Order: sequence, then C-alpha cells, then structure tokens
Amino acid sequence: MTRIDDTPPAWDERTQLTTFLDYARDTARAKCAGVSVENARKALLPASPLMTMSGLINHLRWVEYHWFQVVFLGEEDQGPWTDEDPDREMRIAVDFPLTQLLDEYAAQSARYRELVAGNGLDQQARRAIRDGLHVDLRWILLHLTEETARHNGHLDILREMLDGTTGN
Repeated sequence: MTRIDDTPPAWDERTQLTTFLDYARDTARAKCAGVSVENARKALLPASPLMTMSGLINHLRWVEYHWFQVVFLGEEDQGPWTDEDPDREMRIAVDFPLTQLLDEYAAQSARYRELVAGNGLDQQARRAIRDGLHVDLRWILLHLTEETARHNGHLDILREMLDGTTGN
C-alpha cells in the first residue's frame, strides 16, 4: 500500500486538516501490510490483552463512526460497545480477518471524506460531548488525527514485535 504524502496539495485549512487525517489513516493501513491473519490477532503486551493489530484497526474504524455519526450527525449509537464491555470493538476484532477490517475502515473513511467535504469546519456537532459542549467539525478532524496518529505508534510497536518490520 502506498501512503499519501503529508504535504497538502493546497494550503487552506480544510485541505491541511483532511490531508493529515488521510495520511494518518494511510499510515495505519500501511503498518498492517503483509501481516498474517494469525499475527494480526496476537496480543503481545501482557498488560494490554486487547491490543492487537486487528483490535487497533477495528478501534480506529469505530472511533471515526462514533465521532462522525453519533456525535457530529447525532445518530443513535449502534457501535459494538456496551456498558459492560466498553472496549468490545477491540475484543471482537480477532473474529474477523485483518483484510476485512482494513477494507471496512477504508470504505468508511471514503464516506466520511464526503461527509467532511459537505460540511463547514465551524459546523457544530448535534450531540454534546460533555457538560453541554458541542464541538465543531474542525475539532473532530483534529481529534481523529491525534487519535489515529497515537494508535499508529501502537501499531508500529506491535509490528516490530511480530516480525521485525519497522518504518512505513
């Protein structure tokens, strides 16, 4: 998989924000290139039994769902998590091939690109996040870039532990 360059094709704020989020998404997918189904399901950190490559990709997918569909659009939360199992998206990820999770993440990212293109950066989320605070689309893009980049570090560590691959 070829990652995009993190240098935006234009210097307006929207292009910069969306370019960096796409770069982080592409990096997550690139870190998974060539990982076997078995390796994608391995939890290598004893204190973090849910941290698998499959779990992280599924988590990223569902985090975007939460921020775009539940918070921004105000839709009912249909995520896999429950009050009893708030990290369920990471737990169930090992039941699916990594390629399927990556394909679903890529397809969803394409839909969210369209959502972002059709809304202003100052557009407020329909659902409050806490204390009545309604973030705007700009904040959501920044947050998702931060979240994805942080988990790319986890993917990088897991990949190196699995098969010695570094970089990407």
